Amino acid sequence: MKTEHAVKDRYADAAKAPEVALCCPIDYDPQYLKAIPAEVIERDYGCGDPSKYVKPGETVLDLGSGTGKICFIASQVVGPEGKVIGVDMTDDMLEVARRNAPIVAQNIGHANVEFRKGRIQDLALDLEILDAELKKRPITDAVSFLAADELAEELRMKRPLVASDTVDVVVSNCVLNLVDSAAKPQLFREIFRVLKLGGRAVISDIVADEEVPEELQNDPELWSGCISGALTEENFLQAFEEAGFYGIEVLKFDTKPWRTVQGIEFRSMTLQAFKGKQGPCFERKQSVLYKGPFKEVLDDDGHRMQRGVRYAVCDKTYQLYHKAPYTDSFEFIEPLEKISLAQAKPFDCSRTGRRHPKETKGQDYTVTTDASQCCDGGSSC
Repeated sequence: MKTEHAVKDRYADAAKAPEVALCCPIDYDPQYLKAIPAEVIERDYGCGDPSKYVKPGETVLDLGSGTGKICFIASQVVGPEGKVIGVDMTDDMLEVARRNAPIVAQNIGHANVEFRKGRIQDLALDLEILDAELKKRPITDAVSFLAADELAEELRMKRPLVASDTVDVVVSNCVLNLVDSAAKPQLFREIFRVLKLGGRAVISDIVADEEVPEELQNDPELWSGCISGALTEENFLQAFEEAGFYGIEVLKFDTKPWRTVQGIEFRSMTLQAFKGKQGPCFERKQSVLYKGPFKEVLDDDGHRMQRGVRYAVCDKTYQLYHKAPYTDSFEFIEPLEKISLAQAKPFDCSRTGRRHPKETKGQDYTVTTDASQCCDGGSSC
């Protein structure tokens, strides 16, 4: 809580007057900035631009939305068919964002952004509803304290700030590092919870090239300044993996550090991670062939595949490989006689086995054909 108070106080001040030390130089698309008031732009603090990875029509959730710059950019990208939700815990930031939302809506011709008060590591708890209820039932003793805790849990279940499986893409810009270390595992689980199956997280944050020592972690000024709470490059990716994400990839990595403290380099990284590998595995006689360029790869489910070899995969894995970020790395081979899901039997995904061509074509396949044209479509072979 000490670090949370330090973050809240510093960003409350930063909502009133710009603080240069809180942001990295970022090139945003100028066409989207024209519709956003200068007050919002001047009080925006980030280290990347995850908004460039959102798509028209999507529901976007911005964690630590501040004065709303990323939300207002994303609102233009997703268009009137899309929706953008910003979550922040700082009243001063929310005030600036909400006051400017109607101005942006008028400038772009549609209103599709809303701002909610909450902690990004607890996306189920609506702090404004809780505040209102506690004014009716203030905490005065141990009994009322325990009652408030029960109330908070009830709100999480019945009136969640962000419901489960409702968001297409979660974005965040230089905020995850501000969350206390003990709460970070819950933070990544919450990102996973609110995403739809097939949804993704696109996160820009500050990472460190070495572990941050304890004395730096105990410095509130460095913590609120996006330094002390930074995960290492490796641990940042691992946190998404442990939360259940797959297809995790680095979209942008700043080779030049933003800051160096006691020899530790802190830089911006933007990654993308997907939700959707959960579910049963069924055998439909499909196979995939890894095209290279690496001799061998290992996916997030432990499937180890060599270049140029046909492998048996379950239908779920087969469908996942058809999507980003895998699809360009594989060739896909359907069985000669397709098997419906209703007919499919369970598939053991704990192993990685080769698929003999006879399994795909059928054991009795003995067809002989004549060449109808040259393989490359030309006039001669």
